[in-house]
Amino acid sequence: MCVCVCICIFLVQRSVLIVIVVSSAEPVDVLKLLDFQSSPEGVRKAPGFCTFRRGSKPDVAFRISRNVQISVPTKQIFPGGAFPEDFSILFTIRPKAGLQSFLLSVYDQQGVQQLGVEVGRAPLFLYEDQHGSPRPEEYPLFRSVNLADGKWHRVALSVEKKSVSIFVDCRKKGTRPLQRSGGAVISTDGITVFGTRILDEQVFEGDIQQLLIVADPHAAHDYCEHFSPDCQTPSHQDAPQAQEPEVSV
Repeated sequence: MCVCVCICIFLVQRSVLIVIVVSSAEPVDVLKLLDFQSSPEGVRKAPGFCTFRRGSKPDVAFRISRNVQISVPTKQIFPGGAFPEDFSILFTIRPKAGLQSFLLSVYDQQGVQQLGVEVGRAPLFLYEDQHGSPRPEEYPLFRSVNLADGKWHRVALSVEKKSVSIFVDCRKKGTRPLQRSGGAVISTDGITVFGTRILDEQVFEGDIQQLLIVADPHAAHDYCEHFSPDCQTPSHQDAPQAQEPEVSV
């Protein structure tokens, strides 16, 4: 669980009143909700990011082939009915070398793609709110990032207000503007597709160990610490929930 603890101190007539406000953002484990553990067609288990991890078992990932076809109603992923306005998308992947494909696509009830994460030689973040903003030519593109080099990468996207930042292997690689409307909404009345987008010939091929959505744009900053630690660090048995509280005064 990602927990933020804010401590506000008020001085009133020489007395101190401390108010503690706790807010939490439970990570959405997309692979679990897509039932990857049952090895659907096009999915099989494979060695993960760390083939040796100190103090615990080796990581386990899922190997994705071209014949994968997985989609679910978005409300199954967000049963509360609301997609967060500001959020983080966190994933650990090893795409096939040279690949350029969508890892995740979210559609509304009319079949319009509202959100997408394209990985490969130049990752793209697709976002279209209820007013059609931003335009396709304004989608954030990270040209200096190559995720399709055949290696494992821990990737975190932070979407906050009108910007998107990308972190790769624990380092911030860039920030791009996100020209969306104020009060932007992503509908949960449609479907979510894994590994491609509707009518697209390109399909994600490679390995994936983790795919999380967190209703907190700051979770991306601490992805390697709380969700996908280095191999020298024992893994958290409940990784999506293993967040340490943050305290600000």
